[in-house]
Amino acid sequence: MSETSQAGEGNGTAPAAVRTVPLSRGLSTKLLLLTIVFVLLAEVLIFLPWIASYRLSWLKERLSTAAAVSIVLVQGESTSLSRTAQNDVLMAIGAKAIAVRDGGVSRLLVVADMPPQVDEHIDLASVGMIKGMTGALDTLFFGGDRMLRVFGPVGDSDKEFELIMPDYSLRKAMLIYSRNVAFVSLLISLFTAMLVYAAIDLIMIGPIRTMTRSMLSFSEAPDDPGRIIRPAARSDEIGVAERELSQMQERLQKMLSEQKHLADLGLAVSKINHDMRNILASAQLMSDRLRQVRDPTVQAFAPKLLRALDRAVSYSEGVLHYGRTQEPPPSRRRVRLRQLVEDVHGLLDIEEGIEFINAVETAFEVDADSDQLFRVLTNLCRNSVQAMAADTESAVVRRLAVSAERMGSVSRIAVTDTGPGLPPKARENLFAAFRGSARSGGTGLGLAIAHELIRAHGGTVELVESIGGRTTFAVTIPDQPVRLDQARGSLRRPA
Repeated sequence: MSETSQAGEGNGTAPAAVRTVPLSRGLSTKLLLLTIVFVLLAEVLIFLPWIASYRLSWLKERLSTAAAVSIVLVQGESTSLSRTAQNDVLMAIGAKAIAVRDGGVSRLLVVADMPPQVDEHIDLASVGMIKGMTGALDTLFFGGDRMLRVFGPVGDSDKEFELIMPDYSLRKAMLIYSRNVAFVSLLISLFTAMLVYAAIDLIMIGPIRTMTRSMLSFSEAPDDPGRIIRPAARSDEIGVAERELSQMQERLQKMLSEQKHLADLGLAVSKINHDMRNILASAQLMSDRLRQVRDPTVQAFAPKLLRALDRAVSYSEGVLHYGRTQEPPPSRRRVRLRQLVEDVHGLLDIEEGIEFINAVETAFEVDADSDQLFRVLTNLCRNSVQAMAADTESAVVRRLAVSAERMGSVSRIAVTDTGPGLPPKARENLFAAFRGSARSGGTGLGLAIAHELIRAHGGTVELVESIGGRTTFAVTIPDQPVRLDQARGSLRRPA
């Protein structure tokens, strides 16, 4: 086991990812080996008809020689040849006997030691491709001690010539031929593999290796513009991949730079808001004393000043809450929604002239985190109140209503107001912090926080409609799924 693996297992952490690929496991080596293997497989498929053709040609050549000797013997007397001459003829051909069939009559011309039996009969005139390949493989792997009877016509002669011979010489010649073919095939495979490797390495593997190195280098220092890949002027898939990688790295670098600036800005804003909240809290305490002053002018402006300070404090707290880490997971319970809406109503400090309607049924329950749902409804209702507070006409109806309904295992809460509606810019950036505010000077944090909290419940916050005189937001929260093991355990408990 390597030292890296031991270190990774000893401290309980996963070993570091391999950032360099050894040559033995690289794409180039795999491509070279696969090319050699595939070319050798192709050579094997070609070798079968080759060896069958070689075997057939070898036998035809021997039969043709025997036919030439037979014609000479037929025209003369076979007995005129001495025993030594006959043996020399048969030895030159590698046969035991030569015969000719003419007009249905078979005549034995030359014979040495007549074998007791013949193991295989080969008709050269009827050997097909499949039969030839199977016969060649049979001779190549299992031959060497068999006796063959080879017969067939030769040239344009109407005679049929026969040859009795052992297959030892045939198998030996086939083995030599196979060895030569294997050697040539290996050379062809290596040469072809090198050519294919050089071409593909130039066209594909090299650019892929460059992209891989660029990604590894970019991951080490994504803020360095010099680490971005420079795409080549290619119009194929590799060129497209290089250009897309370059654009992606540029976008990622820009996004990381923006994120860093936002993080620095968020840290500074959080510090400022922290101190501002303390200052505003002190201002609130001093402003409360203004209510005790009997001066009519002070009494007229004191409520407005207090509301302005409350909004400033709420703004500071919202920025601080949004700048914190991710919200904790919801602790879900069965919550009486009507009572929760009443708590929200008591916190809103709605000014005179705005009507608040709690249309939730008394027995309605929702499966949610009460604190987080309270924050969601407070943000939505506060936005509605602030939107309607801008209308100063006394004849305009200003009403905020909260209702709820259940659809199976899903609770749907609607927050509807009679305000002026959301402007188009706010609709485009509805749940984006600092961009989705519907009023001048707003932050848009309320909807962003509400969206994040409800999404943690597995639900949604959506704008159902927003026209002049009617704006409706819908909060949809599904019930928690029931775990089968817990349900079984509750059924097993005694009543």
